[in-house]
Amino acid sequence: MDSSSSGSTKLDYFDDTWKLQSTATLLSVSKGEDGRTALVLDRTIFYPQGGGQPADTGFIAASDSGVKFVVEDVRSRDGIVYHYGFIENSCEESESKFEKGKEVLLCVDESRRRLNARPYVEYKGTVPQKDTESKRKELEVEANVLISRGGKVSAALLPYEEACKLCGDCLPDYIAKDSTPRIVKLGDSLGCPCGGTHVSDISEIKSITVTQVRTKKGSTKVFYNIG
Repeated sequence: MDSSSSGSTKLDYFDDTWKLQSTATLLSVSKGEDGRTALVLDRTIFYPQGGGQPADTGFIAASDSGVKFVVEDVRSRDGIVYHYGFIENSCEESESKFEKGKEVLLCVDESRRRLNARPYVEYKGTVPQKDTESKRKELEVEANVLISRGGKVSAALLPYEEACKLCGDCLPDYIAKDSTPRIVKLGDSLGCPCGGTHVSDISEIKSITVTQVRTKKGSTKVFYNIG
């Protein structure tokens, strides 16, 4: 099995969060240090674990035979996305179906994508320790009002100046001024930079229970459960 690969993986979920089937070209098949088999493709709709969001699961099938590689985990390293898993009913013949340069079919598990895309909350600012309980209740009410109203969720790669304006003239310092950050906008709220997947409408979240608001060293964390 070839283990070479080159260039970064094109992240097709950036263009369409709900594109759950696509095709790609297999660049390599390799074994990781932990013994897991990894496929590297020229492009992918699978979201790799990161930013607090779990990885997608599903399968990758050889287009000419239908032999399936079950995707159990997806990770990104140095711009390359690794799809970890195993070949169903693996044997020498089935393994030969996954060779460099072959076209493969990608299928993301829709139920898991929808589950993982729901828990999205953005809170900016700090909360005095004495006010954390009242803030917890306030955030919960505010979040559920927004959910009941609903609102389209959109995401796009934008020029820095346009992205900054969409985010209330405030972008994190780690975003370079010559870059094109990906900005997510939830209904009529201000946008914010994010590289994850999201629901298509806020109403799909159903409900939020804020369980705790914790402030430490000038940073505030919000803990919540999705209904």
